[in-house]
Amino acid sequence: MPRRTPLASLVAALLLSGACAGPPTSNPSALPQPAPASPAGSSAAGDAAAGPSAVGPSADGDAMSGVDVVFLSTMVGHSERTLQIVRLARDRVRDEALRTLAAAIESTEADELAAMRGWLPTAGPGASAAAHHHHGHGDDAALDRLRTAPDADVDQVLREVLADHQRSAADLARSQVGVGRNERVRDLARRIEQSRAAEVDLLRGTP
Repeated sequence: MPRRTPLASLVAALLLSGACAGPPTSNPSALPQPAPASPAGSSAAGDAAAGPSAVGPSADGDAMSGVDVVFLSTMVGHSERTLQIVRLARDRVRDEALRTLAAAIESTEADELAAMRGWLPTAGPGASAAAHHHHGHGDDAALDRLRTAPDADVDQVLREVLADHQRSAADLARSQVGVGRNERVRDLARRIEQSRAAEVDLLRGTP
């Protein structure tokens, strides 16, 4: 049975509180719609949602609910931690396939992060209320483990730390697909769930 991560527990609470909070006043017609990125060398990252260049109006006119804002806010913090992880280890990675995958993940999530940061300010007062949820994503001990890993162990430690982290993102996105109100946000969540799950498979399958 999969281990329940601290982030997954946090997300469950946040989603419930966000659903109770009700929809913030917003007009999603100005919100960006992330689209798949295609960084070279990784089919997994290519499935992920990409950057703010893929902006489109909301065709269905659905307003963003509190749970949508909480998801975006939480995912911003999660992606910020992803970039910390890959940038901490990228100059020490020895395995070429792992190096390529990490670079693809970094490129994809940097684009997603830029899109979500541009998205949230248009979501209304709820975005500010949810902003504090950005902090504390991932285990600081895992970062310390990666930072202090001997050169010979960096590849294996990165696989383990990043696989756990990306699995948490997939769990978060899967929850959003089930409870989100805005179809644009749910579409982003679907893309994130698929890409992160594929990345976890690659990280665990890397020899």
